[in-house]
Amino acid sequence: MSETTPDRQKLGDVAAAAGLRRMHVLAWRDLDDIEAGGSEVHAAEIASRWAAAGIDVVMRTSHAQGHPSRIQRDGYRVIRRRGRHVVFLDAPLQELCRVGGRRDGLLEVWNGLPFFTPLWARGPRTTFIHHVHGDMWRQVMSPRLARLGEVLELRVAPRVYQRSRILTPSPSSREQIIRRLGLSPDRITAVPNGIDPRFCPGGTRSTDPKVLVVGRLVPHKRLEWIIAAVVGIRPRLPDVQLVIVGEGYERGALTRLVHDQQADAFVHFEGRVSPEALVDHYRSAWLVASASSHEGWGMTLTEAAACGTPAVATRIDGHVDVVQDQHSGLLADNQHELTAAIEHVLTHGDLRRALGAAAQTQADGLTWDRTALEVLQSVADQCLR
Repeated sequence: MSETTPDRQKLGDVAAAAGLRRMHVLAWRDLDDIEAGGSEVHAAEIASRWAAAGIDVVMRTSHAQGHPSRIQRDGYRVIRRRGRHVVFLDAPLQELCRVGGRRDGLLEVWNGLPFFTPLWARGPRTTFIHHVHGDMWRQVMSPRLARLGEVLELRVAPRVYQRSRILTPSPSSREQIIRRLGLSPDRITAVPNGIDPRFCPGGTRSTDPKVLVVGRLVPHKRLEWIIAAVVGIRPRLPDVQLVIVGEGYERGALTRLVHDQQADAFVHFEGRVSPEALVDHYRSAWLVASASSHEGWGMTLTEAAACGTPAVATRIDGHVDVVQDQHSGLLADNQHELTAAIEHVLTHGDLRRALGAAAQTQADGLTWDRTALEVLQSVADQCLR
């Protein structure tokens, strides 16, 4: 982490005043999981800053493939047990049995399914919802399991969480939670995600038009839209390249799609890359693209923005908070508009540079120190009432 900021200094004061010496975090997946994404980065960034402020932090998640069940990362402990579904039963049981020690406060990450903390957790707690999953269940599960997921998320859980403090990363996600889950607006607060200081301008832009996608390779990211866009643009921009950074279970299908489109020469799957390589990709890209159908924020778009790279993205909750249409990037309502917007930015240098400069300005002030402080303050407020 970078040099100490006022927000990071204040973390210790807030924790001490509220008596939050031990914080526990419940999350579906760990950062080392092969399908880890923005939610896992978010939890890890917060936990590491709490630990740096002197708080004893324990994070409980499901088992991560090929990794030990217990590790120490950036000053906090991670306990990884059980599979993707059983963890929702096992983690509460472990908490009730005090495996890993006692806690003074609890942060729960509601990622599709919650841990139903109001039913069993005593003491101050806060729940973070990145976005409502809704019809995403049908994209990744059988019809019967998808229906169960929808019922638990949209009907059962909201009744349990009526009196809970809820945090979410963006105003549009807040409105979505109010609209879809029916939770009280008075109990829901938007706390923006941060941006790591390593994401900053520098390096050299690619000499060839380069479209960058960063994220998990899963259905709701709709990478097929961006692949089709670049394939369609190629006859008019023969040097255009598409670079896809990230892993996920859709990689095989996407690789076959690229091969069927005879696009192997200009569509490149990079997989997971080092933090340094990711910064280089952001800095060299002409634009970053997202065709996602659901997002609570748009972390990769803000990371690119901090490097001076504009975004072309779908107009959805989350994206509309991080991309100012026609100012720091372009938003599209459908696949056709997305393709046209990508080509427009690639072929208009003055516009591209203006969007990139505005994106960088917009990203200023988004820090993980501030995010960690506001999440901790939400828990602390319940101690001081």
